[in-house]
Amino acid sequence: METEGSSKSAKSKLSKFFWHGGSVYDAWFSCASNQVAQVLLTLPYSFSQLGMLSGILFQLFYGLMGSWTAYLISVLYVEYRTRKEREKVDFRNHVIQWFEVLDGLLGKHWRNVGLFFNCTFLLFGSVIQLIACASNIYYINDNLDKRTWTYIFGACCATTVFIPSFHNYRIWSFLGLMMTTYTAWYLTIASLIHGQIEGVKHSGPAKMVLYFTGATNILYTFGGHAVTVEIMHAMWKPQKFKLIYLMATLYVLTLTLPSAISVYWAFGDMLLNHSNAFSLLPRSGFRDTAVILMLIHQFITFGFACTPLYFVWEKFLGMHNTKSLFKRALSRLPVVIPIWFLAIIFPFFGPINSTVGALLVSFTVYIIPALAHMITFAPASARENAVERPPSFIGGWAGLYCMNIFIVAWVLVIGFGFGGWASMINFVHQIDTFGVFTKCYQCPPRKA
Repeated sequence: METEGSSKSAKSKLSKFFWHGGSVYDAWFSCASNQVAQVLLTLPYSFSQLGMLSGILFQLFYGLMGSWTAYLISVLYVEYRTRKEREKVDFRNHVIQWFEVLDGLLGKHWRNVGLFFNCTFLLFGSVIQLIACASNIYYINDNLDKRTWTYIFGACCATTVFIPSFHNYRIWSFLGLMMTTYTAWYLTIASLIHGQIEGVKHSGPAKMVLYFTGATNILYTFGGHAVTVEIMHAMWKPQKFKLIYLMATLYVLTLTLPSAISVYWAFGDMLLNHSNAFSLLPRSGFRDTAVILMLIHQFITFGFACTPLYFVWEKFLGMHNTKSLFKRALSRLPVVIPIWFLAIIFPFFGPINSTVGALLVSFTVYIIPALAHMITFAPASARENAVERPPSFIGGWAGLYCMNIFIVAWVLVIGFGFGGWASMINFVHQIDTFGVFTKCYQCPPRKA
């Protein structure tokens, strides 16, 4: 009996160590791992559209802006949860989501808007991961076209229905970030060793359309906090989340800046027709390793993007509080089908990032959180009783409102306005050039 008990205890501890996370470190790994995945491979493409200086400045600018709006979301979550817990609401068997925060603080109209943008963004975020899987594996095995690889990886990614919640991403978040770190430094070192191609040109920014398309891809890069509320809810002490996203962004910048700068330095304008950085680097064991690691990480990120959609679907079906993991997994499967279908229709790796960034990310994680924060704390009584007050170094409530107004105006005009115009022109161009349901997007012609 003693041996059996100790064995179970050891097994439980091991399971908890790998499977059940909720610490500050788990949240940091989740944020950093989710923030940079396949987009790492498209940032050199964005640099070719923007030019070196603009590419660097936009990464720094949008990195800070994304960290700020993630902070706003965390403040609203803590405010909502505190108010509800004062009313004796029990969240032990319920995962709080962003649209519920908006509903509790601002009413059903805000809930509906938040639900639409959040779900649509996460849907296309999952589509992008699936497209990236097919795009990457092609550089190891081109015996199958990218569409066929999309079918295969769609089936593989459907297994994420068995992962219950963000608590259970502990080991996956850690491994995902290690994989991205390897890939980023592979891109950097391999490009520097390769050196500049003969007659390399760095003519960006050459066209206004390309400039704003590249800018919105970077907007998309640092707008990965559509799952912030779910990550916070998985924490044992959500109030400690405040600076986690900023710390994650600072680490991510150590990956995205060196890799994008190095690849653009080496290949220049060639990247305008090669949205995946892997396509220009010579095949080697190191490149194949990077491709495989990115494939695994994209599987993880697919789960990150899809899990909130699974929760919404479960709540719609009334299955969210069901204790049977198998029943919940079965109920989640229909969510994967439209993702699979859209990835086959629009396999435009790179341009689709900018389109999603301009039309969805701009509202989901920049405009709506900033507006929601301002309206929630507009009454003097709400500011006086706020659970989380603004930092003094930004000038209190006045400084906070100024920053939020600037973010709303900037993203509405530059991100959604110019970015939406440019990215849609580029997206339509891809459809005109390659067509929908294209078998192999940007594949080199086969040798006879």
